[in-house]
Amino acid sequence: MSSQDSQDIETATTAIELRSAPDTKTRRYDRQLRLWAASGQSALEASRLLMIAGSATSTSILKNLVLPGIGHFTILDHAKVSHSDAGNNFFLEGFNSIGKPRAKEAVQLLSELNDGVEGRADTRTLESILESHPEWITSFTIVIAHNLDHTLLNKLSALLWKDAKYPPLVVVRSAGFLADFYIQFHEHTIVESHSETSPSLRIDKPFPALREHALSLEFDKMDPTEHGHIPYVAILVRALEDWKNTHGDSLPKSYEERQQFKKGILALKVKGDEENFDEAEAQAYRCWTETKIPSEITALFSDPALSIAAMDNNQSPFFHLLAALKEYTEQSDTHTLPLTSTLPDMKSDTHNYIHLQRLYKTRAEEEKRAFKSYLRVPVDDGMVDSFVKNAHALVVLRGKPWGTFDEDKAALVESLSTMPKETCIHLALSALSLLQASDTSVSPSAESIRAKMQSIVGQSTELPDEADDAIGEIARAPFSELPNTAAFLGGMVAQEVIKMITKQYVPVKGYCVIDLIETWTGTIGP
Repeated sequence: MSSQDSQDIETATTAIELRSAPDTKTRRYDRQLRLWAASGQSALEASRLLMIAGSATSTSILKNLVLPGIGHFTILDHAKVSHSDAGNNFFLEGFNSIGKPRAKEAVQLLSELNDGVEGRADTRTLESILESHPEWITSFTIVIAHNLDHTLLNKLSALLWKDAKYPPLVVVRSAGFLADFYIQFHEHTIVESHSETSPSLRIDKPFPALREHALSLEFDKMDPTEHGHIPYVAILVRALEDWKNTHGDSLPKSYEERQQFKKGILALKVKGDEENFDEAEAQAYRCWTETKIPSEITALFSDPALSIAAMDNNQSPFFHLLAALKEYTEQSDTHTLPLTSTLPDMKSDTHNYIHLQRLYKTRAEEEKRAFKSYLRVPVDDGMVDSFVKNAHALVVLRGKPWGTFDEDKAALVESLSTMPKETCIHLALSALSLLQASDTSVSPSAESIRAKMQSIVGQSTELPDEADDAIGEIARAPFSELPNTAAFLGGMVAQEVIKMITKQYVPVKGYCVIDLIETWTGTIGP
């Protein structure tokens, strides 16, 4: 190890003492920063959320967004606290809140959870705002509505679908132990999808410095300690080069050849307990797995958003980065994605691991500079770094307006045949919403719910037996908001909202259906 890489004990310990302690925000949000990092936290803190209704479910959702530190939330609710509200909503002061504005009472207690979050109550009606100040609604980052009147929900959905720049709408519906929710959005791009698929190490296509390093290794001249700490990446690159030299420059292809290749790796051991060679044998598949652009990324290169006409009007840096990536992969010698400097854990010592890491980091910086040369517009360096690091797992989602699924009878029929339980719960909740819109004075019966479900799917389609359970629960508790259902929904919906705000991880697409009687969730629809 060079003198630049080493420090004496006094220097190292002094550096630790002088290093500033984590600030209050870092200490408060330490666990979640490990999930979505500073960039995700900044997006959360800059967000403004509108919650329509101050119900138990709404406040449970907000609780799970206030605690991680959203910037601002507004509860829009003109209702007064009822006896049932006081009994099922933990963010009201019980009997003392009855008769008071539900929005104000909920905001008061929710704000106590995190003094870094701004909360406001608005007691106007949604109907009046839609008629006189719709731009106020579109000024938020995201809008959530729980058990909203069917007619108002359609108006709200139509408003937020008018322009792709308007915020996403999260529609949440619940009755008793059943619920579903849906996220309406035009387009959602994700760089940090946190895919479980790791980027390629390019063992089958080693860059010159890696190949040179591997070929310089003299296994037979190493002492046992050094031999037992060679990283498996270097072992595999060397073993593959040796194999190609004796097999006409071809990779192991057949099962027999691959088994022979693995045995050759294990034969290099000088001691039986050398874990690095065991790792190399376990990772040998990387030698014959071709490093190529993932099919999902190749499909993105054909996205209509990359057309010349679309790019002229597209302000999103994501698609300019994607266009540069497409051009880079077409022009590079290896026709692969830019290399990432991230290495997995492996059996090695500090010296060998850091040396290997430097090789990858140097090459990754070279390829990143080449990638940036294809950019046609200026993009923040931090975003370029993140894009290149996650280029193997980019995601583009495109959604549909709320209610589209219920208008597509063919899709409903197909869903009933493939996922009958989930579809029947969704249809029962839709039937309840329609029945409430037509007559709020009468509690829906099992017969009326079944009839409305039948009208949604069409009279020619027979409802499956699973419909009986969904109808029974909805008829039993059409207006019941149970604390445990509210709590469960609060966690699930907040999780998806955070994904949308931070643009990290992949949010649920379609209708997420929840059955807390049998305790399962499922996804249906577009």
